[in-house]
Amino acid sequence: MAGGPISSNFSTLEGGSNKNYSVPIALMSGLFFIIGFVTVLNDVLIPIMQDIFHFTAHENWKLLLIQFSFFVAYGIISIPGGFLVKKIGYQKGTIYSLVLVAIGLLLFYPASLMASYGLFLMALFIVGGGFAILQVAINPYLIALGTPETGASRLNLGGALNSTATAIGPIFGTYMLLNECISKSEDKLSTVRSLYLVLALIIFIMVIALIYSKLPKLSIENDKDEQLEGDIFQFKHLVFGALAIFFYVGAEVVIGSLLVVYLKSNTMGNVPERIAGTLVAYYWGGAMIGRFIGSAATKTIAPNKALSFVAAVSFLLIFLSMTDLMINNNVTIPYINIGDNCETNTFYLGLKMVTLPWAAVCLLSIGFFNAIMWPSIFTLGIARLGKYTSKGSGIMVTMVAGGAFVSLLQGFVADQIGYTYSFAICLVCYIYILFFGLKGYKPNKVADNENGEIVEI
Repeated sequence: MAGGPISSNFSTLEGGSNKNYSVPIALMSGLFFIIGFVTVLNDVLIPIMQDIFHFTAHENWKLLLIQFSFFVAYGIISIPGGFLVKKIGYQKGTIYSLVLVAIGLLLFYPASLMASYGLFLMALFIVGGGFAILQVAINPYLIALGTPETGASRLNLGGALNSTATAIGPIFGTYMLLNECISKSEDKLSTVRSLYLVLALIIFIMVIALIYSKLPKLSIENDKDEQLEGDIFQFKHLVFGALAIFFYVGAEVVIGSLLVVYLKSNTMGNVPERIAGTLVAYYWGGAMIGRFIGSAATKTIAPNKALSFVAAVSFLLIFLSMTDLMINNNVTIPYINIGDNCETNTFYLGLKMVTLPWAAVCLLSIGFFNAIMWPSIFTLGIARLGKYTSKGSGIMVTMVAGGAFVSLLQGFVADQIGYTYSFAICLVCYIYILFFGLKGYKPNKVADNENGEIVEI
């Protein structure tokens, strides 16, 4: 998902890379898990906030302010965060960003006590801002902690942990927050409060570990900022790629965000909230499996071809989910049945079956095809930028804000025409990604020649 590893050209350590960096690698990789886990909990927060604040079926835009508040922080803070990290150093940047994340998580305490939706949104913005800065700091570190030849494998490790977190996060979040034994709003708020306080504590523990860790210094920290000539936006493939990131993150986030509330609707057969929450794990679990399969497949398949294929399939699945044929015909699938027996107060875990419209299965399947979009788009978007690569990467990261704006737009549309046809917004997103994979990825200018000059091709 958005929030996974980002490629970077900051790949060297001051004084070489022959030391054993097992502990720093474990810490940095663990941070990717934290990012994925906290981010995907937003999908479970949406139905919780719907219940607590009694939002109606025509107030989806208010619900999706959860994702807007979180992801808009990437658009606002990523570039300033990059300047901050450059100024104070990557280790301090990592520590300070985690402190910011912890502050945001701690704000869930007063927000839940006061039952203030606005304060919840502020807390999510702060957490998102902390993660934006954290992304800038930890990606180059993970690449640099070892030999350049194995940098990609460490980045893939971070990605694997990030994907694993997004797969198990909905199951854990559903058990904790959508527990059938918790019916009163005060009790739900108390559960939210407890969960996010524990997460804040974990973050502070990692901060302490980082403070006392002797992390190496990146050679880039000694370099002076180079004044780059020319307008970065003259690279059309970068501009098209940035928009592709915007639409990809927007579509991925909004599908995950609306799954629970959509599955609860009459159209989807009124799937119980707890079951709907665990079904979201199929969506993000598919993304995890797709990442591993895609990593192997893209070694032999050109990224633009792979991207075009998965964009076309995702478009088809969205389109099918909107048809009466898929809505009116059902299929029975297993789901993870996890919870507490409210009478005996005993924990249970196992598999049960649930009947769903095929339309729901179409939506859940899209996660698998989303998996390779981020690395494919990012790679194509910053290709052949030479010394402009870092600046181009920063622009691409800010486009994670698509998760904010596309979500909010679809929320408004769903309020007007219902959930089913609101997914036309996602159709537009995948059409654009298909365009980028077929044509938009082709550079009009490059800067990877010996002199680093911008030349037309």
